[in-house]
Amino acid sequence: MPRDVETLVRPKTVAVIGASSRNQSQGNIVIGNLTSRGFPGAIIPVHPSADTIEDLPAVASIVDLPDDVDLAVASVPASAAMETAAALDARGVRSAIFFAAGFTDAETTAFQNMARAARMNIHGPNCMGLINGTDDIFLYPAKPTESLHRGPVSLIAQSGSAAISVINAAPFGFAKIVTVGSEFQITAADYLHWFAGDDSTTTVGIVLEDIKDPTAFASAAEALFISGKSLAVLNVGRSQSGAAAARAHTGAMTSAADNYELFFRDCGIPVADDYDELIASLQCLAAWGRQPGVGKLAIAGISGGQTALACDVAESVGTTLTTFSDATTRTLQEILPGTPGQNPIDLGAVVGRETRNNEGGIDAILASPETDILALIQDSQTSLNERSLHYYLTVIAAYCQSAAKAGKPIVAISPSSQDIHPEIRKAFDSNGIPIIRGLREGLVGIRSCYAGQSARSKRYASDDLHDPALAALRAEIGRQDGQLTAQQSVRLLDAYGIPTVKSVLVRNREDAAARATEVGFPLVVKVASGDIAHRSELGGVVTGVQDVAALEAAIATIEANVRQAAPQAEIDGYELQTQFDGDLEAVAGFVAAPPFGSKIVVGTGGTLVELYADRALGLAPLSHEEAVDMIAATSLGKRLAGYRNLIPETDTEPLAELLVSLSELAQDFGDLVAECDLNPVMIRKGTGEVMVVDVLMTRCLKLP
Repeated sequence: MPRDVETLVRPKTVAVIGASSRNQSQGNIVIGNLTSRGFPGAIIPVHPSADTIEDLPAVASIVDLPDDVDLAVASVPASAAMETAAALDARGVRSAIFFAAGFTDAETTAFQNMARAARMNIHGPNCMGLINGTDDIFLYPAKPTESLHRGPVSLIAQSGSAAISVINAAPFGFAKIVTVGSEFQITAADYLHWFAGDDSTTTVGIVLEDIKDPTAFASAAEALFISGKSLAVLNVGRSQSGAAAARAHTGAMTSAADNYELFFRDCGIPVADDYDELIASLQCLAAWGRQPGVGKLAIAGISGGQTALACDVAESVGTTLTTFSDATTRTLQEILPGTPGQNPIDLGAVVGRETRNNEGGIDAILASPETDILALIQDSQTSLNERSLHYYLTVIAAYCQSAAKAGKPIVAISPSSQDIHPEIRKAFDSNGIPIIRGLREGLVGIRSCYAGQSARSKRYASDDLHDPALAALRAEIGRQDGQLTAQQSVRLLDAYGIPTVKSVLVRNREDAAARATEVGFPLVVKVASGDIAHRSELGGVVTGVQDVAALEAAIATIEANVRQAAPQAEIDGYELQTQFDGDLEAVAGFVAAPPFGSKIVVGTGGTLVELYADRALGLAPLSHEEAVDMIAATSLGKRLAGYRNLIPETDTEPLAELLVSLSELAQDFGDLVAECDLNPVMIRKGTGEVMVVDVLMTRCLKLP
């Protein structure tokens, strides 16, 4: 259950610990921010010797506080933070904000443990507090920027400096600004839940580095969406790669950045790449909210070059450009003679300015059933000369007349990042049209309005295993390190109905000759070694073995290859496998994706799997629809669909079923198995029959 942050956002009584009687500490600044804005509640400084702080009566200690304190603001060093928190909790204070940074590992652990057990809400530490702009409650240890004003957007940031960057650049006003810092207890999800019921907030932006509890975050986002509000996220620190130490191909084909991208996609949350994109997204969402459908975009403006460039950028950021019907095209050609009547519309290409009917053209675009949203590309820079400004204001007036009649979203985009001319901003703002700086930023903002179509319900924690055999296998795997044995891997796959070729493990050539009939010729021979991840790369695999003599020769060859390529590797034996001849090679697998569980990978497989880099990703568990969509998104899927008749159109249902089953395995064992590589998965043309012929699974690192 989320914690109720009401007493953090709307406290009636505020205690301040750490304000100075001589210097301007953070506590003194908080008091000044509260009193200068007419905070109506009580402010109680806590000081061991001073009678007054900032002309307010002080109490000597936390135990001297009255019984009804909603919030304590603690401006104390890291070394004193936990002790202060414990005293406040014991006194019955409902919430506390801690600004302190620079905790040692021991101090961090102790404070986090205390915070988890506390009845009191603990916000921070390592934060800049919060601002309730709606009620003028500034629990903020610095002087806010002069440009800050009230509005419908609320901001949550794990970094105080990130919040400052967004505040200073945003053209809109704020309802609430929350810097959550290190989140020892209270998290962004708690505030998201609260914003769902805040009448002053319509749109929320979040700048975050990590998510501690994906289930809580997803639930909070859903609550916000159910309340009719919108959300956009800037996730920083995504460049960290998780592929460097990967043993499996599936691990090498993904990175840590994918984890958050997949999570936000599943939640239907739009993601920005920088502050400008986040601000643009919040502008569009504040104006138009979350929209249904894919967002078929029409683009118009008085410059053909600019509208063409906008189309290029629109495709690069993943927006969906609309295609006008023949009827719409004919209508546009009649209203705008000289134009081809196709998207994008160059209003400046009309034959003769006297025949230009910008309002009629915009009306026709918005009336077309193929258009969900319109982007108006319009130079709006502060450097415009008076003549251009006057002309553009006339053009904008026509746009705004159309907007007043339309029921569809319209976004104006100035094609460069220069500041918007105040008269142009006023003209658009007064008609409910957001005006955004920069083509990419504006088009990302438009894309953000349509992110909700991808939302999928997920569970991000494994349920307890009730199958005794699986529970026993979990216990067995949990006791070991490194690479799972071939038998353990096959037992896991078999338990989830994933087809594997028949295989036996033999010790040497004599054992192989005696047991070859259990598999049957022709067969495949592979080295078995916990020290070797990719056997074919060092000559550890021989296919097409037809008889016992060839079998003995194959083992001798493999042994020689391994001794030369990996002399330190210990050979545990040899796998004899039934040879399964397929027509296509796929790769499937999963890799740990903390804190979201595991992510599933599918794509073109074989020895060149990393060179192909053909993959689609999804967080476990997968629905059947997700599995089908993932296959279709790959080059493998296009080949299975009969691309250029290279192979007949092939049923993808068996591969989709394999992915769903694999995702269930990942959901149940992902905390033990860091990487799973099924490569290749052989696929037979036409029927789509699948067979796993090689598997690699590695254990998660054990904590010391």
